[in-house]
Amino acid sequence: METDSISKASQNGPTDRDGPLEKKRPEKATVLQQDIGLLSGISLIVGTMIGSGIFISPKSVLMYSGAVGPCLLIWTACGVLATMGRSGALCYAELGTMITKSGAEYSYLMEAFGSLVAYLYSWTTVMVLKPSSFAIITLSFAEYASAPFYPDCTPPLVVIKCLSAAAIIIITGVNCLSVKLASYVQNFFTGAKLIIIIVIVVAGIVLMAQGKTENLSNAFEGSSTSFGAIGLAFYNGLWAYDGWNQLNFITEELKNPYRNLPLAIVIGIPLVTVCYVFVNIAYFTVMTPSELLSSSAVAVTFGDKVLYPVAWIVPLFVAFSTFGSANGSCFTAGRLSYVAGREGHMVKILSYISLKRFTPLPALLFNGILAIFYIIPADINTLINYFSFAQWAFYGLTTLALIVMRFTRKDLDRPVKVRL
Repeated sequence: METDSISKASQNGPTDRDGPLEKKRPEKATVLQQDIGLLSGISLIVGTMIGSGIFISPKSVLMYSGAVGPCLLIWTACGVLATMGRSGALCYAELGTMITKSGAEYSYLMEAFGSLVAYLYSWTTVMVLKPSSFAIITLSFAEYASAPFYPDCTPPLVVIKCLSAAAIIIITGVNCLSVKLASYVQNFFTGAKLIIIIVIVVAGIVLMAQGKTENLSNAFEGSSTSFGAIGLAFYNGLWAYDGWNQLNFITEELKNPYRNLPLAIVIGIPLVTVCYVFVNIAYFTVMTPSELLSSSAVAVTFGDKVLYPVAWIVPLFVAFSTFGSANGSCFTAGRLSYVAGREGHMVKILSYISLKRFTPLPALLFNGILAIFYIIPADINTLINYFSFAQWAFYGLTTLALIVMRFTRKDLDRPVKVRL
């Protein structure tokens, strides 16, 4: 009898004559927790999209389009394509609410085409696309963060690389510590980048009101007529819009994904499009096309011309912007490695979750280590060209998966359905 009492006490917790001393707190399951709300979802989309692209790509879009008018039209068209196109975000809204698994393209390709295509995607993305994207953004961060210390020359390459590596280590550490901390960091830096965009846009509006519209008149003079050149302009513009699919990588951590996923997409991407177009108009109020093309840091040149003596705020806030974008890239990259490891397509250890912090710690560390290797060849343009081609090819394949599943998986519930 006494033995039975001890056994029950050990199972039910410590007791006294009046009953249990304290109730055990319910433990969280060892899975990723649903900690991401609508605001954080919008911040992730906007914060990842508005990173380094608008501060690097304006030169490439202008160079290939040949004139101010086509340049602005291409920036607008890229936003429409990112939202409404057949490889656009609305297709991902349908996929994300139909298949509520993290991993974005990986999960959708697995459902539509089976393990082989998903396996190829996971290895290409985990080993190349995600870490190279992380490297691109941190290199841009390093370039802007070091620019104020080298006013008369380009920052040394070793300084840029060391700053980029330090940013990768800090961001990876933050994401390993806590999902909520990483989310707060994302919200803060998204707010910072919207502040600098508002400053640039308001300055441009004031200058236009003062009559600084010379570069906007005859806006189509000298336009490129080459289909190849226009294609390259779209190629670089679409790279600046990349990131609209980031929320699909963390669907399992999103509160009420059926509502918040499509809503975050519908709010986030048009907001980014408006920001991009108005920022480019602001640039042209103070810089001629040739000046913009010759500038190594377009936003910094704009600040030097318009905001002196407080021009230092531009590189500071642009560095904030790129840092936030890098944080978003790191946040989602770890989830893809985690899901691929869970399905057996990557090393099993990548599917492990920290028992204390509920973060995919091994996957995040793996992505950070690869990104450090990718900063060694610091030619950003080469990285951008490779990244854009491969990424948009997978976007097209994922849209094909949506079409295929309209016929092969009619049984799946579709809270959001896009007209194809």
